[in-house]
Amino acid sequence: MPNDTGFAPHDTRADVVDAAITGLSASPKTLPPTLFYDDEGCRLFYEITRQPEYYLTRTETSLLRSIAPGLIPDDFRDAVLVEFGGSDESKARILLDRPDTPFQTYVSIDVAEVALRAMHDRLEISHPGLTVVPVVADFMQPLRLPALGSARMGFFPGSTIGNLDPAAATRFLAAARVSLGADAWFLLGADLRKSPKILLPAYNDAAGVTAAFNLNLLRRLNREAGADFQLGEFRHAAMWNDRDSRIEMHLVSVREQMVHLAGRTIDFREGESIHTENSYKHTEQRLVAIARGGGWEAQRVWKDPAGLFGIFLLRGG
Repeated sequence: MPNDTGFAPHDTRADVVDAAITGLSASPKTLPPTLFYDDEGCRLFYEITRQPEYYLTRTETSLLRSIAPGLIPDDFRDAVLVEFGGSDESKARILLDRPDTPFQTYVSIDVAEVALRAMHDRLEISHPGLTVVPVVADFMQPLRLPALGSARMGFFPGSTIGNLDPAAATRFLAAARVSLGADAWFLLGADLRKSPKILLPAYNDAAGVTAAFNLNLLRRLNREAGADFQLGEFRHAAMWNDRDSRIEMHLVSVREQMVHLAGRTIDFREGESIHTENSYKHTEQRLVAIARGGGWEAQRVWKDPAGLFGIFLLRGG
């Protein structure tokens, strides 16, 4: 849990080692996507969002700006915005910067402690009247949030909901409903199912930034888990799994090899992969059903003109 300053240690070297051993000992091999977000991983992810193939951030930001005047409930006063996975305030500011904003407190929950500290410092300067409460935590774990006002809105932009399988997404939304309390609202951003011809380039940009982001996970294991991955012996791969309606990211071994990590030897066959991330792409109807399973009812749904992205305004039941 966070200490009195709002910050708490997270992802110690022991955490990284344990996660790596657990995932790389499994069959098939996996690594949790939370390990992406060391300092360099955060920097590379922000670069990904600026790539021409990565339509998600541009589309969601434009949609948020266009609907902002109509998405805040009329009775909101002295409200609290709680962003899950928010180490960057750019999307929250679309709501916080409005002259008529009801939000007096901004709670941001993320595993990236350095990024959260930087965000806290920026907002102290740009929004001196705003109470900013950073919480270093994995939002998938049970959370005890700071004392909140009576008007609360959860915020989960960026289509991060797609990184959770449907059962985990339902569990997250149910836990968020408990954390936020009765009568809370929730604003959810989600990338929608569409042609793989649009999806795949967003996860395999021509500049190779997504590949560098994926491979940086191995660099982190070398540094923090005593591994000896040779990054040139693995390649980034993004693929569409139509049955499960998801993009999958993998790191594929280009040859048969052995890797050492924390005193263990891990064998790789040529072509064997480490599954590093999923990004589910649901229909509007499927997302409404997932939200309902977590105890939320959709009040409104907005989509961009091309139907690429959806923003869902939910109310706790």
